[in-house]
Amino acid sequence: MNKIYKKPLAELGFQFVSGDYLQQGADEFVFRDQKVDKSIFRPLSIREINILESNLNEAENWKDIFVKEGFNAHLVKNCRFFGINRIGKLENCFLEFKNLRMPVGLYNSTIISCDFADNVAIDRVNMLSHYQVGNEVMILQVNELATTATAKFGNGSVKKGEEEKIRIWLELGNENGGRKVIPFLQMKPGDAYLWTRNRDDKALQEKYIEMTLKEFSSERGFYGQIGDRTVIKNTGIIKDVNMGPDTYIKGANKLKNLSILSVPEAPSQIGEGCELVNGIIHEGCRIFYGVKAVRFILAAHSQLKYGARLINSYLGSNSTISCCEVLNALIYPAHEQHHNNSFLCAAVVQGQSNMAAGATLGSNHNSRGADGELQAGRGFWPGLSVALKHNSKFASFNLISKGNYPAEIHNPIPFSLIGNDDKTGGLLIIPAYWFLYNMYAIARNAWKFEARDQRLVKDDLLEFDYLAPDTVFELLNAINLFEKWAGQEWLNDPKNANENLELYVDGIENSKKKTKIAKVYKAYHAFKDILYYHAAKELLATMERNQSKDPILLLKETISKSTPIVDWENVGGQLIPKSALQELKNNIKSGKVNSWLQVHQFYQAQAKLYPDQKFENALNGLIQVLGKKELYEKETFTAWLNKAIIVSQNLADGIKNSRKKDFQDPFRLAMFGNEEEMKKVIGDWKSNDFILQAEKANKEFVEKLWKIFKG
Repeated sequence: MNKIYKKPLAELGFQFVSGDYLQQGADEFVFRDQKVDKSIFRPLSIREINILESNLNEAENWKDIFVKEGFNAHLVKNCRFFGINRIGKLENCFLEFKNLRMPVGLYNSTIISCDFADNVAIDRVNMLSHYQVGNEVMILQVNELATTATAKFGNGSVKKGEEEKIRIWLELGNENGGRKVIPFLQMKPGDAYLWTRNRDDKALQEKYIEMTLKEFSSERGFYGQIGDRTVIKNTGIIKDVNMGPDTYIKGANKLKNLSILSVPEAPSQIGEGCELVNGIIHEGCRIFYGVKAVRFILAAHSQLKYGARLINSYLGSNSTISCCEVLNALIYPAHEQHHNNSFLCAAVVQGQSNMAAGATLGSNHNSRGADGELQAGRGFWPGLSVALKHNSKFASFNLISKGNYPAEIHNPIPFSLIGNDDKTGGLLIIPAYWFLYNMYAIARNAWKFEARDQRLVKDDLLEFDYLAPDTVFELLNAINLFEKWAGQEWLNDPKNANENLELYVDGIENSKKKTKIAKVYKAYHAFKDILYYHAAKELLATMERNQSKDPILLLKETISKSTPIVDWENVGGQLIPKSALQELKNNIKSGKVNSWLQVHQFYQAQAKLYPDQKFENALNGLIQVLGKKELYEKETFTAWLNKAIIVSQNLADGIKNSRKKDFQDPFRLAMFGNEEEMKKVIGDWKSNDFILQAEKANKEFVEKLWKIFKG
């Protein structure tokens, strides 16, 4: 039975918070009044009351309405007022936004206990309750716009008198809730990642909860906020939603329990047919055309569109999910996922990733319980109609070719193309695929992610370069695996350069079929070569930061203080040594770090150390390949830099040649009458901006290294 209570009309707009939940000595307006200067408001004059009544306005008590100097009673028509309301200046003008024109004033609306700043335009809001509305806000045709006394605005808080079971959790990375976290307004993807790990460490997990509960107030009675210049039109229900300045909402069905962090430089927008519940939306986001999202965080400058479904998930900054479904996922920045038939479930995807059409990743229907997981490093790229099984794990920059993969896969080799071997039915892996056959794509993606990073405040140091400490560690691990599988002697014999070794290994696919590793000789040397290049590139970057230092002295100093190559962890897109993370966790458990703000300060401190650590890591990677530490000795130094020059030229040629192939494909040419028409339609690879840019970068790289030789 629906419980419907009957109360005196005079109480409507009052007793927002019952006395049982008020702080001692406080009234129900304590948090409301912290946001407004009551001294600038005055009671209505008798003349203003007469004008308001003549304009068909009603109030349970005109004494409960307060106005600011500049208030124009003629601009309030056919409204009903309940509770205490405050109205700012109303001028005889209209507001215009994207062809929407509205006269300033309050019209045809029911208003309960609200505060209005200057020159608002409100029309046909069936119920506007317990909101504080900013300057020049436009609201047209909304069924319900209300805040309740227990509003949480997307945070996982519990208010006084509420049961713990109502707390909102995000069940990230696993459908069974075993990695769930409590969302809070300033939660970064790194926070979510740390919290989802180390589930066996009870003391650490309790500290995460303790730190998070400090982010909230358990008090009742917070009013909803609508920031300056916000525009809302033709929307159904908006309940318990905070909106920052310049938010734009049009045609949404239902918005409930949200924080929308919009700012003038990066406004957020929600469009037609959207239904969003229990979420936090950061600045610069776009959500439109039938999106359904429940229990989610959307980081800055990300998009949900065209019927996307996002549930129990965190989507990192500068990402787009279109059409498809994502459940129980923690996704790092720069993720792309399109097409109506793709699906991602119970996954941690470490960004710079792209889901192709038809990819079915992580369906738990192939398990006896919904507890499987998928984990993928940076640059994860499953191709068309790929079907993967939980539990699978992939190193960085793995490309998976079209096909069904019925067994679990743990591939530790980065920069690989994964496919099915027609001969054996097992997996086929081509390591170093990107360097050997598709340099244009991997190099352009690194440039693209950097160029498209729209964050206003880049306080999280996101690594977009495909060569970085995480991939250096994986490259060295792969080199060791190649030596174990094929033998170091065979791999270092130039006679085998063109040998197509039939190399089959165990432990990558969970089946009785062996995995074929193709072109292992080329991959082995490509991985070594790229470490020469990476170390030289980081040497030049470090010289830029230390222009007064001699490069040999810089090398000696760095190598003398360097530590052995270490494993790094991708924490929300920022790379941090595992040893530093362990120290952070120890400090959290001891109470030395007791807030998420301090954790964020740790990220920033690590970001300052990162450039020099990256150089040190690159040198250590090269030392492992060379087997000697004296890189600064003339013969070794010269050989290293000469090798780096050759590799840089090969990479530049690879970028050009991999793109050139697209234009020389006879099947593409068949679409056009002749080559000239093709150039008119799709352009000429010779004038490709990115190829020209890569050639320029290579030239500059070589020139800088030659200066070191001459110096």
